[in-house]
Amino acid sequence: MELPLFQIDAFTSRQFGGNPAAICPLAEWLPDVTMQAIAAENNLAETAFFVPLGEAHYHLRWFTPTVEIDLCGHATLATAYALNRYLGVSAGTIRFDSRSGELVVTRDDDKLRLDFPVLTLERGQPPDALIEGLGTQPLEVFSSMDYMAVLPSEADVCSLRPDFAMLARLDRRGVIVTARGESCDFVSRFFAPGSGIDEDPVTGSAHCALTPYWSRRLGKKQMRALQVSARGGELWVEDRGDRVWISGHCAPYLVGTISVGP
Repeated sequence: MELPLFQIDAFTSRQFGGNPAAICPLAEWLPDVTMQAIAAENNLAETAFFVPLGEAHYHLRWFTPTVEIDLCGHATLATAYALNRYLGVSAGTIRFDSRSGELVVTRDDDKLRLDFPVLTLERGQPPDALIEGLGTQPLEVFSSMDYMAVLPSEADVCSLRPDFAMLARLDRRGVIVTARGESCDFVSRFFAPGSGIDEDPVTGSAHCALTPYWSRRLGKKQMRALQVSARGGELWVEDRGDRVWISGHCAPYLVGTISVGP
């Protein structure tokens, strides 16, 4: 069986930046074990699979190389881009049903805008594995889908050299580290070794927690954020109460076909 495959760099306007996602359109679902094997073969942070439900309406799922996950921003953005650019979908708004409910992507001038749910943060004591894994004592630690550690400065975020084996012991999807930005409103990095991703280049879903936090800290609803990974990513975010708008660019890299099965 031959299937189309697209690879899109999300949250960047240039190739080889942002976060690469593989996009695999399906007429109907493959067995979960097959989709997981494809994601492992792609060896990207996420591979997105979708099947049509109606006009500009799809069911969307995301797999890391090792597990299926509940929410992914960059691969959702990249999926909408592939639908618009390569698959003949001209609608300005695309709806996705997912494990995290309905997600909407809208064209916004030269960017695509995600409408995602807020992730509520609970402040608490950091687990020992988090402190040891980061090698530093954060100013504050919160938890939701991930742990979020707030550091004193952008330089502290950039200079982190985590112990990934230690972070993999944690009971959350991953770890967000963040600080106020120097040339933007805030910066972040994201580590998820327990999900098969030591460092994710750009993590849209992490901004479902970052946006309301920094909105309160900075007293502003609209912000520009940078994920300061090696590849780097740029996001425009807006606190919408119980929702978060996350906007960014995409850059296409690969259009091809994969062969699955005999």
